[in-house]
This record gives sequence, C-alpha cells and structure tokens, in this order.
Amino acid sequence: MTHTARRIGRTLALVLPVVLVLSGTLAVARVPWSTSNTTAQVLTASSDTASVRAKSRAPQDVLRDKLLLELQEKDPGIALTHLQREVEERPSLAKHCIAIARALGRSAVDTYGPTRAQSFSRPVCDTSFAFGVSQQTAGS
Repeated sequence: MTHTARRIGRTLALVLPVVLVLSGTLAVARVPWSTSNTTAQVLTASSDTASVRAKSRAPQDVLRDKLLLELQEKDPGIALTHLQREVEERPSLAKHCIAIARALGRSAVDTYGPTRAQSFSRPVCDTSFAFGVSQQTAGS
C-alpha cells in the first residue's frame, strides 16, 4: 500500500504542475491585453465606443420630427401654424421650410386621407404642404 501511495504521489507531483501551468497559460491567453486584435477581446466592459458622443441632429430634422409627431397627435393645421412660427422666429430654417411642409403634407395624406388632408392646407412656405399632399395622393 505504501508503494502504491508513493507512486500516486509521484505521478501527481509531476502531472499537477504541468496541468496548472497549461491552464494558467490558457487563462492568460483569453484576456484582452494578450492580443493585438481588438475584435477578439473577451472582456468588453470598457468598449472603445462607450464614451463617444452621439451625433447631434440638425435643427431642421429635429423640427420636422417634432411637427410630424404633432401632426399625428393633434392635426396638420396646428403643425403648420407651428412651422410658420418657427420659421419667423428662426430665419435660418426658412430654406428648409418647403421640405418640412411637403413632409407634413405627405404624412397628412397617410393619416387623414387626401381630401381631409387638403382641407388643412395653408399658404405656409409657398403652399408646399398642398404640394406634398398632391404628391402623396398621386403616388398612392
């Protein structure tokens, strides 16, 4: 029995350090600093893009989205009135007024139908709302 225990002990004394070294090497190989390839990282707690700021949106895009939401929640007449006020308050938006009014017209046709959408038409931005309504009606 003593001989068997010694033999098992010697085997473990030789095999155990080899297993520990190999498992340690494999564990260290899996950490992100061991490779130059950033896509092969295992730990993603500190991503490269985590602190990148979101791109700011242009004022006309923000206004268009706000007015489209208002058109859905209330009615196109209110959205057109607010568009006219915004353009009067911020003249830099005047060059985008036509595109915004057309987008409102197209959205109004989708929401209210062509006849009812046309009834909300106003002379905002050279009647671009009415043109958007007619464009959407012709396309649908």
